[in-house]
Amino acid sequence: MRDVTLLDIFEHPITQKYVKRSGFAHAIAVAYHAFNLAKDGNEDVDSAAKAGFLHDIGHFTWYRNGKWDYELYRKNDIHPIKGAERAHKLLIRLGENPVKAKTISLAILFHTDSFLPTNDIERTKLQKVVKLADEKDEEQGGLHHYRKIDRERARESLIRLDALIDKELSQPDSAV
Repeated sequence: MRDVTLLDIFEHPITQKYVKRSGFAHAIAVAYHAFNLAKDGNEDVDSAAKAGFLHDIGHFTWYRNGKWDYELYRKNDIHPIKGAERAHKLLIRLGENPVKAKTISLAILFHTDSFLPTNDIERTKLQKVVKLADEKDEEQGGLHHYRKIDRERARESLIRLDALIDKELSQPDSAV
């Protein structure tokens, strides 16, 4: 049994405030991609889905003259750093195992290269899964952050993904 579900995370006010900024539709899509990639790679599907869902919790919106400025974002953004910190604090508050919370937070930290001075970091398997999951859902110019999903559909999607995770974790050969 998991300490914290995706639904627990979704319903927390911190998630509603910060993940909403970068788009629940994108966060949920990345969580599903991460789950499937982790399942195929015999990686921890629960940690992958949580990191995928929370990967952009550190986003700050970069605007110039009232419009989103993608280049300004690419040049100045450090959302993975803020996101790793914010996700870790949230997961601990919700009762996640501290080691697992750290692993998830590090996957969030390394889900993108945008803040790194060079791209020569060696990622763990889970960190690679989350990075690839995010890339699978990206749209040019950051448009993936503007897709919409209503709250009830988001809840239902996460309940379904929680059920898939529980089913996968009940398999005798699943990664934990």
